[in-house]
Amino acid sequence: MITREDVLAARSRVGDRVRRTPVLRVGVPTPGGEFPVALKLEHLQLGGSFKIRGSLNALLHRPAAQRDAPVVIASGGNAGIAAATASRMLGVACTVVVPASAPVVKVERLRALGAEVVLDGERYTDAYARATAIAVERGAQQLHAYDLPDVVAGAGVIGLELAEQVPDATTVLVAVGGGGLAAGIAAALSGDTAVVGVEPTGAPTLHRALAAGRPVDVPVDSVAADALGATRLGDIAMDVARSTAMVSVLVDDDVIVDARNLLWREYRLAVEYSAAAPIAALLSGAYAPAPGERVVAVVCGANTDPTTLPA
Repeated sequence: MITREDVLAARSRVGDRVRRTPVLRVGVPTPGGEFPVALKLEHLQLGGSFKIRGSLNALLHRPAAQRDAPVVIASGGNAGIAAATASRMLGVACTVVVPASAPVVKVERLRALGAEVVLDGERYTDAYARATAIAVERGAQQLHAYDLPDVVAGAGVIGLELAEQVPDATTVLVAVGGGGLAAGIAAALSGDTAVVGVEPTGAPTLHRALAAGRPVDVPVDSVAADALGATRLGDIAMDVARSTAMVSVLVDDDVIVDARNLLWREYRLAVEYSAAAPIAALLSGAYAPAPGERVVAVVCGANTDPTTLPA
């Protein structure tokens, strides 16, 4: 479990090393008509996603004796890019283990950041096992993409910013893979603002965990799997979900694609599929806001192939 105090400590520790991302207020078409939504543009963050907040917090929080130790992480892309970016900022070596399915655009970015890239397996779980072995072999610090307290607390700083930027917000829609982002934001907001996890129907980690009362393994088959490809909700996310009454809604891949196209067509926001999931929940009616509700949608990442966007 992490608390608001952990998130406050993360903000103090990281300081101005990362960007305070802006909010864009737009109207989103829903089955009930156009609805005002505040978009938290976290895709403009260093490294192209929210992930740098957690990785940097974790590296800055390690004991002084370990400050120069190498870093290793398993990632479908964004967490690896964040770890590589944070490691480069602090001058330490970074190895990123990615599954063979990782998008080329993300692998190329990792290499451009100076990270050693190791391709292993078909799923995140395969990459994680290899990263664990490398950590033991090299005496490296192993970061986790979504289930490490410092990583979750760092992501939670987004919630603190939202409380200042959109003080009347009643609901925050957040894409969920392993759940670190949603958990961090929920911890930061301390249950005062509802946090709704949005998941592809082909990767329902939070949805299944809430139904079972604990994290369970789920099959993953989604257009957003490169970022939301965790096969199991993190334990930290489960603890926070229980304590804050977090809920989950599911969206189909075709609506995620439509939402991503909408963000590009109407607002020229070039984002990855995972970042469009919260908008997909509104487009499809999977989440139907009540009249007068103040909704925020977190646009979480931009590490995408721009050639896949519509003209």
